[in-house]
Amino acid sequence: MRDRGTARLAGFAIVAAIALVAAACGDDDTTAGADICDGDVTIDTIEAWAHEGSEADAYVAMVDDFNATVGADIGLTVNLTLVPEGQYTDQVNAAAAAGDLPALLDFDGPNLANLAWAGNIVSVEDCIPDDVRSNLLPSIVEGGSYEGSLYSVGSFDSGLGLWAYRSALEEVGARIPTGADDAWSIDEFEQILRDLQAAGYDHPLDIKIWYGTQGEWMTYGFSPITQSAGSDLIDRDTLKAEGVLNSQEVVDALTTFQSWATEGLIDTEAVDDSNFLSGESPLSWVGHWAYNTYLEGVGDDLILVPLPDFGQGTRTGMGSWAWAITSVGADVDADAAWAFIEFAISDDSIKKITDVNGAVPATQTALADSPNYAEGGPLELFKEQLEGAPDVAVPRPITPGYPTVTSEFWTAVDKILLGEDVQTALDAAAKAIDADVDANDGYPSAAS
Repeated sequence: MRDRGTARLAGFAIVAAIALVAAACGDDDTTAGADICDGDVTIDTIEAWAHEGSEADAYVAMVDDFNATVGADIGLTVNLTLVPEGQYTDQVNAAAAAGDLPALLDFDGPNLANLAWAGNIVSVEDCIPDDVRSNLLPSIVEGGSYEGSLYSVGSFDSGLGLWAYRSALEEVGARIPTGADDAWSIDEFEQILRDLQAAGYDHPLDIKIWYGTQGEWMTYGFSPITQSAGSDLIDRDTLKAEGVLNSQEVVDALTTFQSWATEGLIDTEAVDDSNFLSGESPLSWVGHWAYNTYLEGVGDDLILVPLPDFGQGTRTGMGSWAWAITSVGADVDADAAWAFIEFAISDDSIKKITDVNGAVPATQTALADSPNYAEGGPLELFKEQLEGAPDVAVPRPITPGYPTVTSEFWTAVDKILLGEDVQTALDAAAKAIDADVDANDGYPSAAS
């Protein structure tokens, strides 16, 4: 295995050093749900940032649609800035530190607690109508809430699983799981990997190693291993990791994961999607965003199955990018910002975005209207997993310390895939996470 450590760990120092500027914590009444929307839009222009992911073109089109319709009616123009996903958190943190955030912010869901705790985004409880809120998926509300108040709303939720070539699995006589409660056991999954390797697929499992440690992939993609094994990233009451992240259950599970890399069952040299699209790696551990690309390349042979069961049932990530109004936005005009968010979570906008990225629509009505999620639909598993939340789809820890949690976990996973002793890597991560909690006095409530 080549040495990827230096390049892939470069992003770690950036995020680990940033806790999203907590100096404003609890000082701004807007963070506690005070009235910020009164129904009157008093400005004509508002700035918005969004990540440059698979849905970037759909975001641009959505902003254009808003400006030409609702925006024109109320005299409001949204100016959208797209920021590369790998640099996004760094730029948000820098803007927060400088007091220079845009009024509208698209951000990856697990960062919500830190942004809210630091006073950088405001509660939208006063803005969202009851009928709009009740139409949201429960996972969208849960993922957008902090300390009982809704701070963000997304156009979609996420799905994680194994994409596979049905023909390759049939070639080795593998059982095809029918749903989340029928996932392969680890022993069964390992045997399938070995059988595929023996059949000529040298590295049968793609885990998107080339995504690296920039962004949230490694935590989103591989923290379900800790939960499937019967543990977690942290204790969600104390916010600490000792005895949880470095528990024997996690050590054993990630030792198994490491062995797949060591034995060549994982393609650790992949640089793009071509290993799966060519059929060289007939199993791909990745999320919803690969669906359209994979469908185009693989066609009817493409199937979606749950991640393997490490002992306590399959688990999957949930939560995704969402919109929030920043504290700057509240000072300017929260009604203007909310007008755009409400447009972004309309069924028409959701359909246009999820048609592009394959994600789970954020509203009950949009989900019910999508054939992809109907019984027997190609993405039905994603719906089933979210309906099983938090027991199947598990939210990443809701803690202001999440930037440290994720950076320490992905660093540990990176080291493990590079061959470092698993217990040593997890002990170091747990120690750093706990030190961050202690340094922030346990992250006391924003209302305190």
